[in-house]
Amino acid sequence: MHKNLRLAFATAAAATLTGGLLTFSAATATAADSVHHHEADFNGDGYGDLAYSAGSSTVGGKKGAGNIVALYGSANGVTATGSRSFSQNSTGVPGTAETNDYFGWINAYGDFNSDGYDDLAVSAEAEDVDGDTDGGTVLILWGSSSGLSGGTTIKDPSPSSHDRWGSVLAAGDFDGDGTEDLAVGSSSSTIYVFKGGISKTGTYGGRYTIKPAIQSGGDTGPLNLTAGDVNGDQRTDLVVDGFETDSDYGWNTNFYVPGTASGLDVDYAQEVKRGVITGIGDVNGDGYGDIVTGEHWDPAKDASEPSIPESVTGGKVTVTYGSADGPTTTAAVSQNTGNVPGSSERGDWFGSELSLGDINGDGYQDLVVTAPGENLNGVVNTGAVTVLYGSASGMNTSSGYQYFAQSTAGVPGSDEKNDYFGSEVKLTDVNGDGTSDLTVGALGENTGNGSVTYLPSDGSKITTTGARSLSTSSVGVSTDAYPQFGANAAN
Repeated sequence: MHKNLRLAFATAAAATLTGGLLTFSAATATAADSVHHHEADFNGDGYGDLAYSAGSSTVGGKKGAGNIVALYGSANGVTATGSRSFSQNSTGVPGTAETNDYFGWINAYGDFNSDGYDDLAVSAEAEDVDGDTDGGTVLILWGSSSGLSGGTTIKDPSPSSHDRWGSVLAAGDFDGDGTEDLAVGSSSSTIYVFKGGISKTGTYGGRYTIKPAIQSGGDTGPLNLTAGDVNGDQRTDLVVDGFETDSDYGWNTNFYVPGTASGLDVDYAQEVKRGVITGIGDVNGDGYGDIVTGEHWDPAKDASEPSIPESVTGGKVTVTYGSADGPTTTAAVSQNTGNVPGSSERGDWFGSELSLGDINGDGYQDLVVTAPGENLNGVVNTGAVTVLYGSASGMNTSSGYQYFAQSTAGVPGSDEKNDYFGSEVKLTDVNGDGTSDLTVGALGENTGNGSVTYLPSDGSKITTTGARSLSTSSVGVSTDAYPQFGANAAN
């Protein structure tokens, strides 16, 4: 259950301005996406794998206990066949499924024990731990030749100083030593980094903390963590999203924290463009990761309300280009930019989710941006996604773009009220052809059951040939209550 980007699928209640961010009434989750240093491969078969949450699912009669679903790639892409759903009632997974733990909402992949198989860090940020209400828990599901199995708890080093351990997660090699590190956030502004790899016994090479200039306590702390190499030094950098501390309203902000030989160094942190959702990828092919932030909120309706700085009607994304010195120039894109499909309308939430990957194999990272609040043909909040292609001059907004909704020919399903098609997107090469394929979550499908739609690349663009929809029940998740399958994918 992510605490600040919430999509209302059940009641479609109006958005309200809270603490400088738009929040929505139903408790759901999304997580920032990034172009990782490699794609997830949990079973080592060479096909990219995915992990999608069903964080509000019922498990063993416990509503909101939560699941995480592993979707394994194949020559045929991702299918329900062979998928596996995990909960805290699964064999080898620490803990027990309990009401409103929200296991699986937040997750991040990486090969933490350096055995050649990617593992999956998963949290249940609302779990009560040893009498500590909402203390939260983090564990790692281990990759193997047969996929994910078992699990090890990553203990909270300071449970009395915060709540919601594991409210955000990110993986990367922040110190460049060749082993995977794990960054873990909570309700505190202090972020713990476990470095030097993590073993199946729960031991790790070392641990340190960073504390960016964001609000701490209550419903604050880091809102998202995004990993990627912005300055091209082969060490993973981190973008930390939170509420700023130096304004009357505490608006959303982001800090770029570079990786160094000794790890993440907050002394060199640099404030970058706002946006709850962030991705990092090289869209102009210059060898440096570019930071893409999604700012899905609308300006105030009138002068009686404060307006979030830099907000535009319908939402936008901003590309901040990387360099050897870190973030540099920026370029903003909305549905009113160039020939980008659609038009900017209040409540579209354009930029509420995004993903980067190379769809056409040209060496430039391409961008998928969602507008889950898009109204089409009179259908409210049915949702849509836009595909923009990278080039030597940056994001191409004049030609080559694509636009998909459930009313697009060949896309499974149809436009329905409050489907929120685009509640999550992920670009991953799941069929092994060397180009990124698209999966799209629709957490409101079938009144909150949720679904994931697979749209493969044909080597030059995203296509509906071979498209399929994966339903909640087909991947082993209960349809009791509102599981919201497809709300979040591992990054």
